[in-house]
Amino acid sequence: MSASTSNYFVHESSYVDEGVEIGEQTAIWHFCHILKGTRIGQRCRIGQNVVIGPRASVGNNVKIQNNVSVYEGVTLEDDVFCGPSMVFTNVLTPRCAFPRNTAEDFAPTVVKRGASIGANATIVCGHTIGQHALIGAGAVVTRDVPAYAVVFGNPARQHGWACECGVVLTFADAHAECPECGRQYRKWNDRTVEPWTAAQTRRAA
Repeated sequence: MSASTSNYFVHESSYVDEGVEIGEQTAIWHFCHILKGTRIGQRCRIGQNVVIGPRASVGNNVKIQNNVSVYEGVTLEDDVFCGPSMVFTNVLTPRCAFPRNTAEDFAPTVVKRGASIGANATIVCGHTIGQHALIGAGAVVTRDVPAYAVVFGNPARQHGWACECGVVLTFADAHAECPECGRQYRKWNDRTVEPWTAAQTRRAA
């Protein structure tokens, strides 16, 4: 099925199965396949040669670059960025001779709001990428990633913290201010970063 409507755009070379939901102002470009039961939110940009589903969930304002497959069991929240040729898996122990292709076999992966995943990174299934985390190009993620964390390498390890806008933060006395947008953050015990307003609320409580 090919479709071009006033609500969303699907390039004529792409296929959308029955039972797919696509939000307004979303654009799906060349040679894509959106499988049954998938939900794609509003204002998403789906690049060339992307496969989504079946039964995957993509939030609003998500950008998926060329050559990415978003398999069943993967959830992308709002404002997520997936770089070119990055990889999601959904089965921990795949075997051709012993197929594991039911919903019960899939280890879920959740990418929280505003996170970015660099080109050619691999996200091993069963983990959560925290909100506004920044995954470096080529990283192999084998564990949960905290909100606002910057990780890269193989296996991926944390090397710092990033602002919601993507600029790397420098902390002094557990406080950081983004030099570009001015957002402020508080760090707790070197393991958790949150916006300064949330930190103030916690401290008052």
